[in-house]
Amino acid sequence: MEQGIRRTIAYAAQMRYDVVRMIENVKSGHPGGSLSCVDILACLYFDVMRICPDEPDWPGRDRFVLSKGHAAPALYAALARRGYFPATELGKLRQIGGILEGHPDHNHTPGVDATTGCLGEGLSIGIGMALAARLDHADYYVYVVLGDGETNEGQIWEAAQVGAHYGLGHLVVFLDLNNLQFDGTLDEVLRPWDLSAKWKTFGWDVQDIDGHDHRQILRAVSKAKNRKNRPHMVICQTTKGKGAPVMENQCAWHSIVNLQQMNDCLPKLAQEIRRYEDILNAADVW
Repeated sequence: MEQGIRRTIAYAAQMRYDVVRMIENVKSGHPGGSLSCVDILACLYFDVMRICPDEPDWPGRDRFVLSKGHAAPALYAALARRGYFPATELGKLRQIGGILEGHPDHNHTPGVDATTGCLGEGLSIGIGMALAARLDHADYYVYVVLGDGETNEGQIWEAAQVGAHYGLGHLVVFLDLNNLQFDGTLDEVLRPWDLSAKWKTFGWDVQDIDGHDHRQILRAVSKAKNRKNRPHMVICQTTKGKGAPVMENQCAWHSIVNLQQMNDCLPKLAQEIRRYEDILNAADVW
């Protein structure tokens, strides 16, 4: 596992740089929530998921749904570094002529399995994919990343009932619990109470982990795969803006606050990825 851990850490470092660089470049986007889920995506795309970048729609692939679609830069960084499209496309985020829209779009971007952005819908999409796998007698897994503020949506809890009712053991959901929304903390906006207890009550297998600890993320997936006949919720304690100190735990950095401060983050993030040049070959600090 150690070699795999160092690899995912290296790509997470590259992805953090990519996220800040592409948002700073276009002067538009959501850095805080993108950075909080980077480690989850790095583990999934570089260690866990069965995928084929050369054939994005390969029927046997595992599926991924970024329900918190405003964190698209994190997904795009993972897809680019995994080889779905050239990393040069990252410089065209939200630009006419590019393939990377402000929120994930299955019709525009290779590797995007679901068009998302309207919060609350991604879990239902993932459940539909998992049910389709069962009907097709397929063995692929479906992975979903939810935002914590997204659990305010009633559709999430309707979907939770459906997932448990059908015992969707091939569905693994990660809750990016950074405890901040656009308008404030979770407790200030709409207190979620005990999320772990709620998901257990709805009939899900639940794990609570550090969402920035790659070992814990990978162990959680392994445990989920060994527990059959019910869907899996992995509650990830995370930090909004992780890796960019000026943004960390700052609600305001849900979107852009100060372009100069974003730009000032880049040298440190670039220095971090240079520690892994043996893995990343020529670490890209475009």
